[in-house]
Amino acid sequence: MEIREEVRKMKRVAPQVASSTLEQRNHVLKLIGESLERHKEEIFAANRKDLERADAEQVAPAIRKRLKFSEEKLADVEKGIRLLISLPDPIHRETLVRELDEGLLLKRVTCPIGVIGVIFEARPDALVQISSLCIKSGNCAVLKGGRETAETNRVLFRVIHEAAVAGGLPEYCMIQAEQHNEIDELLDCDDCVDLLIPRGSNRFVRYIMDHTKIPVMGHADGICHIYVDKDADFEKAIPIIIDAKTQYTAACNAVETLLVNRSVAPAFLPKLAEALRKEGVEIRGTKEVTSMIGGETIGEDQFREYLDLIVSVKLVNNLDEAVDHINRFGSHHTDCIITENDETAERFMELVDSAGVYQNCSTRFADGFRYGFGAEVGISTGKIHARGPVGLDGLVTYKYKLYGHGQIVGDYASGKKEFHFRDIVS
Repeated sequence: MEIREEVRKMKRVAPQVASSTLEQRNHVLKLIGESLERHKEEIFAANRKDLERADAEQVAPAIRKRLKFSEEKLADVEKGIRLLISLPDPIHRETLVRELDEGLLLKRVTCPIGVIGVIFEARPDALVQISSLCIKSGNCAVLKGGRETAETNRVLFRVIHEAAVAGGLPEYCMIQAEQHNEIDELLDCDDCVDLLIPRGSNRFVRYIMDHTKIPVMGHADGICHIYVDKDADFEKAIPIIIDAKTQYTAACNAVETLLVNRSVAPAFLPKLAEALRKEGVEIRGTKEVTSMIGGETIGEDQFREYLDLIVSVKLVNNLDEAVDHINRFGSHHTDCIITENDETAERFMELVDSAGVYQNCSTRFADGFRYGFGAEVGISTGKIHARGPVGLDGLVTYKYKLYGHGQIVGDYASGKKEFHFRDIVS
């Protein structure tokens, strides 16, 4: 298909989707949930084809894990849809009501962004999450999944799109792009696409950012840290680190680097190393670390995103050194301190320049569903508009509505009239 022409049609119907009622959008979500359950065997059959191709092509285990759409994944996305239905309407909300002068009323009202292009790799459940979030927030969605899950995505899109149209939304509320060349065509649609959200590898996200004029929201890396402070409780620290590394190693919120206060390292590192190796985690540490617990030695600046059962370890003298390392080598995604000293934790949270800063819990909590957003279209490490897991609030913007009775600026410029600003509490 000609993606530009399809997106132009979507741009024309976007106001219809934006003006839909909460009841209609929730009804559509309910239909989607029911339809996914009704067609689940067809979805699973398509997913088996994708998994068979992945095996034939010897896709890396971390990637293959993302490809699978199981009963568990289906249950998760259905739970997310039910949560979305229960959430209040993110659009049509008045966030400011101000009387500028008698009979001149200004309102700031939330509204959808419009047409959102989401380009994602390898995860079919992402298609369901993205579609659901866009529908709830009144946005139109152009969806481009990776070839790794082409069969699953095709069935999922058809099931969701049919339910959306059956619920009264226009045909062009959603478009699926399937061909690789359509990505570059989409990147050129800066006249009709309002926002791009890429989800995938560092190289993939960088390519999107470097080849479009459309605003891009997302993140390129997920280099997450856990700092074990001198006042850490070891009994808490080890399960937290194990969960953050192993619960889902292919996720961008899995921990990749551990920083340990030098004063507790002799007592803590052997226990940590034993626990990590029992879970099959390979340790790569600085020379100081490997001299204590073994493992592969890395340089002082060789810290990266593994997305595998590998973790880097380094010792630091204090909180300030830990913060400096995180802000220099991290990706500003999610970072955690393990400490019983709340004052230290608060200082860490203030100084670490990341979208998520935690105390005494796994970095794997950085997720739209776990934040109560219903789902997420991705995680943003940017600071403009949306930051962290991007749920409904990250998919809306606002417009100003001004209600007058014949007022003209000339009267205020000449001094004939004066503004009398008064905020009205609703």
